[in-house]
Amino acid sequence: MREFDVVTGAFGYTGKYITTRLLAMGRTVRTLTGHPDRPNPFGGKVSVAPFRFGDSGELAASLQGADTLYNTYWVRFSHGKVTFDEAVRNTRTLIGAAKTAGVRRLVHISISNPSEDSPLPYFRGKAILERAIAESGLSYAIVRPTVIFGREDILINNIGWLLRRFPVFLIPGSGQYRLQPVFVEDVADIAIAAARAEQNGVWDAAGPEIYAFEGLVRAIAAAVRSRARLIRAPAGLVAMLSRLLGYLVGDVLLTRDEVKGLMAGLLVSRAAPAGRKKLSEWLSENSETVGAAYASELQRHFR
Repeated sequence: MREFDVVTGAFGYTGKYITTRLLAMGRTVRTLTGHPDRPNPFGGKVSVAPFRFGDSGELAASLQGADTLYNTYWVRFSHGKVTFDEAVRNTRTLIGAAKTAGVRRLVHISISNPSEDSPLPYFRGKAILERAIAESGLSYAIVRPTVIFGREDILINNIGWLLRRFPVFLIPGSGQYRLQPVFVEDVADIAIAAARAEQNGVWDAAGPEIYAFEGLVRAIAAAVRSRARLIRAPAGLVAMLSRLLGYLVGDVLLTRDEVKGLMAGLLVSRAAPAGRKKLSEWLSENSETVGAAYASELQRHFR
């Protein structure tokens, strides 16, 4: 096996933990990133190349000699010129470049319950790419995480931030739709194990606990010692108020499609849980830092 791997987005969230694991294993790592000028948290241990989606030849050259490509590239929502359609096109280009470069295996981070028939572009785009990977001729592993939690996560942290600062927290709809949070380090372990498997296939990445959304919010509230009152409200009202609050913090707090995705119960796996870390344990261990500062999606990816 070649000792060189490529991780897209090693300076981001999931990619950072995959990279940390690979370096601990003695692997050589290169990252492809849309922000090559940002500080490199790994120093000289990780080489950096920019995404060159407009030049498939250069993109293939940056993958030449790699054993495994771990792809975490995606967008959470459309913003300005960055769209889901563009993300699909770019990922198709990356898949083609990996094949041209002779990459041994592609490990692709997808999402739980994708569907090409989904009305939600996030889940639909992920399903389109899963099919493109399966038809590419590459050796592949598709990892389908549910909702990922960890120190740098957006959703869990910002729920905590809201609970710490506001007297009321609005629950969209009934609040009884389910989520199955998975620890980011478990996702990294699952991805690396999938890279070493011989067969092509799909690996679900879900944690050992399933929450109703309202129960999840209550668990976070207890961890951060919030006295905020939880009130059920129409999903449209929650989306509208999230947009207004987003203007105040200079970010996109929660999109209407994300509210729909939550309420559709798509963030639960049908497979046995592969993740080991319980969110309840992690909240107890990190109660002082969860929600202590706001985590900005726009700051992380667009600025």
